[in-house]
Amino acid sequence: MIYLQKATIRDISKYDGEEVEIRGWVYNKRSSGKIHFLLIRDGTGIIQGVAGKNDVSPEVFESFNPLTQESSIIVTGKVRADKRAPGGYELTLTGLKVIQIVKDYPISPKEHGVEFLMEHRHLWLRSKKQHATMLIRHEIIKSIRNFLDNNGFILMDTPILTPSACEGTTTLFETPYFDTKAYLTQSGQLYNEANCIALGKVYCFGPTFRAEKSKTRRHLMEFWMVEPEMAYVELEENMDIQEQFVSYIVKKVLENRSEELKTLERDTAPLEKIKAPFPRITYDEAVNILKEKGLPFEWGGDFGAPDETAISENFDKPVFITHYPTQCKAFYMKPEEDRPEVCLGADLIAPEGYGEIIGGGERISDPELLIKRIEEHKLPKEDYQWYIDLRLYGTVPHSGFGLGIERTIAWICGLKHIRETIPYPRMLERIYP
Repeated sequence: MIYLQKATIRDISKYDGEEVEIRGWVYNKRSSGKIHFLLIRDGTGIIQGVAGKNDVSPEVFESFNPLTQESSIIVTGKVRADKRAPGGYELTLTGLKVIQIVKDYPISPKEHGVEFLMEHRHLWLRSKKQHATMLIRHEIIKSIRNFLDNNGFILMDTPILTPSACEGTTTLFETPYFDTKAYLTQSGQLYNEANCIALGKVYCFGPTFRAEKSKTRRHLMEFWMVEPEMAYVELEENMDIQEQFVSYIVKKVLENRSEELKTLERDTAPLEKIKAPFPRITYDEAVNILKEKGLPFEWGGDFGAPDETAISENFDKPVFITHYPTQCKAFYMKPEEDRPEVCLGADLIAPEGYGEIIGGGERISDPELLIKRIEEHKLPKEDYQWYIDLRLYGTVPHSGFGLGIERTIAWICGLKHIRETIPYPRMLERIYP
């Protein structure tokens, strides 16, 4: 018995001139009287298969007729190079096995509204642009892991259920936890501070949750974040690491996902400029930029999306904004020694109007100051006693940052809305599918 090669469309160039078997689905179909043209997808790509009436038996030729969009099939065919074909190869089809004929597939080639597509997100993921976005998401996550793993960081998993807040108490998802309360994590940072004292350089990578009643194109209720934390690293070195990190991610997407960027019609010229070093401005300088542009803004507040967009227009690379007012940042941010009204924090703002992709900074290492901050923020001291212990037993300068995966994907892909950056987005009015 002769076994055919089970090929994937992604690797089809390896089989030029050979007969292969591809297991997949019908992406599209058209026929003239004597030839069937079939676009076949298999999850790794799309290829055109051609079945001529004189090339297969009458029974096989007839079996192509009932095929509809997304019908599941197994085809056999001979691979041949064709410069005119997408991907440079076509299949001369020799056989077809039908697994299922699909009836009334909801998503047709015509235009559909966003709400309809989100309602059918489980099916919309099969389309070219959504498929390309998910492959770029995979590449970004892979490059994140590779950069950190290759630079001495240790992955440390942090809890999803936590007893207290990290980023303020107003955006917590509360859940019963036996005879007490727990919260879905806003960040793994506090636990990672303990981890970095144990292992030096660490990171956690997982879902985070914010009960933020926001409908903007930049917000999700559930999103993924990678959070490195480093002992004996202060603010400037922290920013050095961040710009190398982001530059590496963009470089790998450009190298390995150029076809997907083309599918998304992403202009890659701005991405090719993303190389360290990145510009660095203070919060005060950022406020001056807004005033020069005639935008109303009062010193002491955090920047909103329009403010970040306006600031980013002055730069063609991501820009660090440092030394935010202490009052608008989290309780653990270390204040500037000579100017305690500002803290040693830095946000990284993406170019092209995509807003903040990284927030980070240096943490308070003095136990007395940390206790004072906890009391000022009216947080229950007993819930943070373990966190205070880190300053009592071997305290050192330390810092870290959190990169939002979905915002980074939106920027690199050039997407208008963050909802397309994650397989199943959780938004203010959407938890289905």
